[in-house]
Amino acid sequence: MRGQMMPNDLLISDLLEHAVRNHAQQQIISRRLDGRIVRHSFHEFAQRCRQLAGVLQDLDVRVGDRIATLAWNTHRHLEAYYAISGIGAIVHTVNPRLFAHQIEYILQHAEDRILFVDISFIAMVEAMLPRLPRIEHVIALSDWGDKPQGERWLCYEGLLSDQPAHFAWPRFDAQTAAALCYTSGTTGQPKGVLYSHSSTLLHAMAACRADAIGIGPDSVIMPVVPMFHVCAWGVPYAALMAGARLILPGAALDGAALSELIQSEGCNIALGVPTVWMGLLAHLRQHGQRLTSLQRVVIGGSAAPLAMIREFDQVHAAFVMHAWGMTEMSPLGSTNTPTPELLALPAEERYQRQLSQGRAVFGLHMEIFHEDGQAMPHDGQAYGHLKVRGPWVLAHYYRSDVPATQDGWFDTGDIASIDAQGYMRIVDRAKDLIKSGGEWISSIDLENAALGFPGVREACVIGIAHPRWEERPLMLVIAESTPLDIAGLRQYLQNQVARWWLPDSILEVSELPHTATGKLSKLTLRAHYADYYQDLIT
Repeated sequence: MRGQMMPNDLLISDLLEHAVRNHAQQQIISRRLDGRIVRHSFHEFAQRCRQLAGVLQDLDVRVGDRIATLAWNTHRHLEAYYAISGIGAIVHTVNPRLFAHQIEYILQHAEDRILFVDISFIAMVEAMLPRLPRIEHVIALSDWGDKPQGERWLCYEGLLSDQPAHFAWPRFDAQTAAALCYTSGTTGQPKGVLYSHSSTLLHAMAACRADAIGIGPDSVIMPVVPMFHVCAWGVPYAALMAGARLILPGAALDGAALSELIQSEGCNIALGVPTVWMGLLAHLRQHGQRLTSLQRVVIGGSAAPLAMIREFDQVHAAFVMHAWGMTEMSPLGSTNTPTPELLALPAEERYQRQLSQGRAVFGLHMEIFHEDGQAMPHDGQAYGHLKVRGPWVLAHYYRSDVPATQDGWFDTGDIASIDAQGYMRIVDRAKDLIKSGGEWISSIDLENAALGFPGVREACVIGIAHPRWEERPLMLVIAESTPLDIAGLRQYLQNQVARWWLPDSILEVSELPHTATGKLSKLTLRAHYADYYQDLIT
């Protein structure tokens, strides 16, 4: 027997209209790229979203069309989120930090028809546009007339000014695709993950829960994590769903800019990677400042150092909460929420518990498995391959017919332990990926790039702990004949990979250790060079 409830599909446009009906005067505070602060009520924001939806329909955007963005965290980018998905098209957020050829590959692979671009990325787009014939229009996220010349270029505010304030959102199935995010291409080319309206809304509901991020009408929340990175961890949806005041920090993410915004706007929840918070804390220490409004700092991308957890707590009375996930999971998987039991612990014992990645949020099931496929005990000691399943976990990569799951589980590529209370801790990575400042770097791609330089016989790249960036790549090379032109190799790599991928150090060595199967023994090398950057800096 089936239930007898209304079979209504919930769409992202429903979320927007709910926010207007119930929190019309709540604010979205956005820092423009010129530094000015602009404020819109939810009512004003929704009106602009409707106008943009009309623009897109006039440009013949249809259900399923991919519409790309290269933009920072601003109100215009947020408007694109809602307007594009609201008419049944797909908002495709592109990471501008990727190397140019990766961005071109992503835009071509997604077959985007329109590209929204912040003015800070206009030069980049102009350079690659001749190689992107599918892009019909490029919309500069700017004021009237502030755009390059050319028949494909349009101006955002000019387009909106011609549109009425009313728009009838179309209805369609909730499984319709809503957003597309690509992985960072750590193994081969980047892969697309296609979210639906249903998965996006379920993910936002989970994020709002008190035992997850805990977002409500009294929240003043600032996603420092970029909107081009996994939809800013779902905050653009969760904040409006909960009626929270939303702060969008724009492009200025240095310590001084973030401190000013947190203090002036009374931010009480902020989300970002550890590198961002290192800069903020350094600025606050240097100027003897203390944050008074901040209550919760949600940290993902990589683990927060113990010293950071202590400083936020002891100096700023802010609780550091780990959140773990990945692009393939929309991304939220687990959070280390400040439960009464956790807060009752002595400070140092609590800090140790805060180092874990927390417990699975409702809707997400995670398990650890031995290599033979058997589930491992949740005793906090055993560790295995971390696998997940849930309504916001991908089943296939975009434009791939091969399932991304096996036996109903998605393998995260992480090695983890889970204790009897459900707390999960990442033990190691199953692959030799390097995470620097919250972004992935491919050791294999770096090695292959180095092998293209004359005189390099063998190359090995490993991730080494770094006091600021968590990890940085260290390259070890064997030369055909010595000495190798290290400066020339570095210059060569600048034209092969993204600048932030470049190894901090390149060392010429006479030999490299190998395993019995002939593979490079990176475990041995990581142990030998574990303190290399720490010693170098100190």
